Amino acid sequence: MNASLVAAPLPPAMPQFPSNPFRSLCAQWLHICGWRLLGEFPNEAKLVLIAAPHSSWWDGFLGLLFKVAIGADIAFMGKRELFRGPLGWALRQLGGMPIERSATHGVVEQIVDRFHASTQFWVGIAPEGTRKHVRAWRTGFWHIARAADVPILPVSFDYPSKTIAIGPLFHAGADMHADLVALHAYYAPFRGKHRNVG
Repeated sequence: MNASLVAAPLPPAMPQFPSNPFRSLCAQWLHICGWRLLGEFPNEAKLVLIAAPHSSWWDGFLGLLFKVAIGADIAFMGKRELFRGPLGWALRQLGGMPIERSATHGVVEQIVDRFHASTQFWVGIAPEGTRKHVRAWRTGFWHIARAADVPILPVSFDYPSKTIAIGPLFHAGADMHADLVALHAYYAPFRGKHRNVG
């Protein structure tokens, strides 16, 4: 994928939105602000995309802009409070799925069921779970990938270089701790708006 062209064609297996007039507007805004997309999306029909470091609400805003600009139909979860009123309607149209963070039991199972019921499904998750510094990632993304038998795609925010970088596919193994160590090592060079991965 050309790093200067956020509207480059996506691989055919990747879930995509129909073309719409907002794509060029979002692409122009990102170009004016100097943000780039680096790397290539894999030609996979199903996967778990993880995004880090997550240290600012700007991460979600930039992610949505890129999503619209390139026409990527990537589902994402957000706290239920965000899905109220006109904003909630817009987030749902963009693939948002409201969750109750105080009652997360069953979320993994629901997403796994969605994978099994879909021919194409990508879901984006921030493994840190919050913009605040955390000592350990939430492991739901790993359990989803294992149970649904789909790969993990690491995507990073790097504010100093104004890039969102697409990493190599990662396949979860039997040792969750070893996988988390490997993923943390991958994210170590990238700097979020307020911090690195904790």
